[in-house]
Amino acid sequence: MSRVLAVASGKGGVGKTTVVSNLGAILTEAGKNVTLVDGNLTTPNLSMHLGIPLYPVTLHDVLKNDALIPEAMYVHPSGIKVVPSGIGIDDMQGTDSRQLPLAIDELLDQTDMVLLDTAAGLGQETISTLEATDELLLVTHPNLPSLTDVLKTKNLAEDFGIDVIGAVINSHTGSRQELNEREVSDMLDGVPVLGKIPYDRKVSEAVAMKRPVIHHDPHSPASRALKEIASRVAAEELDVDYGRKGLLRRISEFFR
Repeated sequence: MSRVLAVASGKGGVGKTTVVSNLGAILTEAGKNVTLVDGNLTTPNLSMHLGIPLYPVTLHDVLKNDALIPEAMYVHPSGIKVVPSGIGIDDMQGTDSRQLPLAIDELLDQTDMVLLDTAAGLGQETISTLEATDELLLVTHPNLPSLTDVLKTKNLAEDFGIDVIGAVINSHTGSRQELNEREVSDMLDGVPVLGKIPYDRKVSEAVAMKRPVIHHDPHSPASRALKEIASRVAAEELDVDYGRKGLLRRISEFFR
């Protein structure tokens, strides 16, 4: 049975898209059939993280009933499958986010897992994403404002009967002022912390180069943390080889 896992935070700028793009890259590298969907319809970023900002058919076209979701699927040179959202103002006109659950249903016989990048806040876009998902992964910074927002998302998800599988602490620096894993879990009513992603300049470099950090520098601190989180999400030790195969892929992407 296909899994639908949404990645949410409650606020913008926390790193949801970075988590989605890299989990997708790692799971794909491990041989999993994964499709990434940008459920952020007003301020989408997933396509820019992967270097496909102007893909001609997008999720917006699907939600306007102008296309079927397979027509909006792009296969990245690395093998990642992604359904991007349109980045233009015109794309939002006539788009009904309430159609998102139906669009996701059409993907389920074509993939083993759907990873949904959610919108910030708790508006209709986020509600539609929650209605489309079975499981939720929370992303937070290790501070009270971020955690307060993510707690609202967690409570709303539980009202929908969604299984909150865990939380990811992003951009931790090791400062004594930051909340630790136990404090984050306690504030989220016992939701387990699946991993901590350290602040890593390689992440910013990867975004600038429009590629997942796991491809940009697979041995960076952030990449190592993301690989551990991916294994916990998959509930198995993933066999991911970033040696010679990774080098060949980087050469291929460069010439593409």
